[in-house]
Amino acid sequence: MAEPMEPIVAVRNLSKSYRRGNQVVPVLEDISFDIAQGEFLALMGPSGSGKSTLLNLIAGIDKADNGNITIGGVEITTLPEAELAVWRAANVGFIFQFYNLIPVLTAFENVELPLLLTGLSRRERREHVAMALSLVNLTDRMDHYPSQLSGGQQQRVAIARAMVTDPEILVADEPTGDLDRVSAAEILSLMDRLVNEFGKTIIMVTHDPKAAEKAHSMRHLEKGLLVNGFG
Repeated sequence: MAEPMEPIVAVRNLSKSYRRGNQVVPVLEDISFDIAQGEFLALMGPSGSGKSTLLNLIAGIDKADNGNITIGGVEITTLPEAELAVWRAANVGFIFQFYNLIPVLTAFENVELPLLLTGLSRRERREHVAMALSLVNLTDRMDHYPSQLSGGQQQRVAIARAMVTDPEILVADEPTGDLDRVSAAEILSLMDRLVNEFGKTIIMVTHDPKAAEKAHSMRHLEKGLLVNGFG
């Protein structure tokens, strides 16, 4: 009988609070769960439930007060800031609600940005960018600026940018929140393809039950606590 695979993400006893004046406001309390390699996880819950905070902790953008996060065998909660930044650049791809594209750069240049932090040659960067844009079916739009693209096309550029370094995990914060229904469905289908064909692990924060239906599993946060979920 085969040994069960280690989870790619292991969250243990995670807590996070913020200080507001003299008041300490708890955001997450004693969160523990695993995410398997190649899983598509939806994090749901009302505004203020801690979804985005949890996503940022897993992505190494924020630091927990207590607890541990281990990703791909690396305990990121103990990494010094400089090492964490290097780890994050190599292992995490980010997809945002409002795309976060730079207006004065073309689609090609926006996708190339994460590669400028690597040791790749110009030719190698061009090959990686061309492959990422081909994956999201935007090869014919690589010289267009964000203002010349629809919302759905801009989000596909953002996904290509997230994928171009071949990261272990993709974190998506309301990736369909600013899109019409048709464009949202296209983005969710693309994300599903990244999981099923390329083995990517996706963690998605969403308010949208239809978006969550695309996920393999769901975790629900309520006032900083995991209350239920499936998968």
